[in-house]
Amino acid sequence: MTPGAVLLTVLGYIAVLFVVAGIAGRRVSNRAFFTGNRENPWYVAALAMVGAAMSGVTFVSVPGSVAADSFSYMQMVFGFTAGQLVIAFVLIPLFYRLQVVSLYEYLDRRFGVTSHRTGAWFFFVSKMLAAALKIFAVCTVLQALVFGPFGLPFAVNAGAMVFLVWLYTRRGGVRSVVWTDILHTLCLVAAIVLSIVFLMRGLGIALPEIGERVASDSMSRVFFFDDAASPRYFWKMFFGGLFTLVAMTGLDQDMMQRNLSCRSARDAQINIVITAFSQMVVILLFLVLGVLLYLYAGQCRIPLPEKSDQLFAVVAVRGGLPLIVGIMFVVGLISSTYSSAGAALTALTTSFTVDMLRGPSRWDDRRLTRVRQWVHVAMAAVLAVVVLLFGRFGNDSVINLIFKVAGYTYGPILGMFAFGILTRRRVRDAWVPWIAVAAPLLSIALQRWAAERFGYHIGFELIAYNALFTMIGMACASTPGGKMSEDSVNS
Repeated sequence: MTPGAVLLTVLGYIAVLFVVAGIAGRRVSNRAFFTGNRENPWYVAALAMVGAAMSGVTFVSVPGSVAADSFSYMQMVFGFTAGQLVIAFVLIPLFYRLQVVSLYEYLDRRFGVTSHRTGAWFFFVSKMLAAALKIFAVCTVLQALVFGPFGLPFAVNAGAMVFLVWLYTRRGGVRSVVWTDILHTLCLVAAIVLSIVFLMRGLGIALPEIGERVASDSMSRVFFFDDAASPRYFWKMFFGGLFTLVAMTGLDQDMMQRNLSCRSARDAQINIVITAFSQMVVILLFLVLGVLLYLYAGQCRIPLPEKSDQLFAVVAVRGGLPLIVGIMFVVGLISSTYSSAGAALTALTTSFTVDMLRGPSRWDDRRLTRVRQWVHVAMAAVLAVVVLLFGRFGNDSVINLIFKVAGYTYGPILGMFAFGILTRRRVRDAWVPWIAVAAPLLSIALQRWAAERFGYHIGFELIAYNALFTMIGMACASTPGGKMSEDSVNS
């Protein structure tokens, strides 16, 4: 597949994306931009969420990770499923009862404006870093396939990517995001299935044999119970997945704005449960795809790329497979990127406008529209700069890097919400920013001390320690009695 063919495929998908976003974004008000008017049926949100949970990072990183980590990622996915149930039956009733636009409004009602802004700032940093990492991972692949061969620098690549994301989300907001996520889901599933089918043909594997062939390979090991100090130990990954999912989905404005666009709390709960089990199936397909990619590369003597994140791209585009595999890889990759980046940009705009500027409570609709549009431009500019800064990162798998970043930045958010929901104590609002900053620092110290003193390496479960430090700090700075009514706290 030539660079020109890749470019034409990218432009073709972008054209379809803009048509879908344009139709969905017609006559959108501020309320529709922020919440989608809460009129989406559960099956629409469910289709959107399956794709939303699979970013471009998942698309390129998960298949390539099986050589080093086998199927250990499934242990984390089991934790994700448990976390989805917590979101469905604990957080969804709370957020629908309070009718929040931004999730972090809960912190204002529970603790005060300083806590509200602290949670929003931590989300802002978390989402900006995660979104930039996801875009960076995909830009790296596109640089090798398109921009590099055409002699264009990485800055042009990143700038064009972010500009197009801004362009298609600038009008429709959440409404555009939900419908383009459905397009992404369909493209993603088609790309995985077609890639597996053609790799099976290339390897001479019949459909009834695929399960046995994959299961017999050493890369397909799922459970790791033998070494508690290992980052791949089952319980570390399971609970790390559970807490990470609650924080990165349930307490993330980006992901939850899709769930909160449903007509009712019950519809949102149905959507989340279906998404949880669909996600398990899709991730398993990604891992099976990874094994087939390595087997095919070995059989055809294709040199493995320096970074495992690039394996899928190398085999799909330059591995001698039918052209449709390369096309579907590019479509899946681009759809993943625009889905996750567009949702992140919309969520950052919503959070900054609602939480930092407190726009809806201060301005009329005309002024709110004008400010929201300028905030959207500013968020896109910052995102582009952060992507360029990530151009200097080393060879760590991007998906692992995202979860490491999340352990530090989402931990305080998880701790603040957990303390608010599980207790009725009132916290000294002015102390919350200091507690939220201290928790990640204590987590870093604990991580180093455990490794040096006991040889125990804290992995993805770091987010739980971070949340615990936040809760301990808030308990020390609290007094009996809550700011919200008893009914609201226990919703």
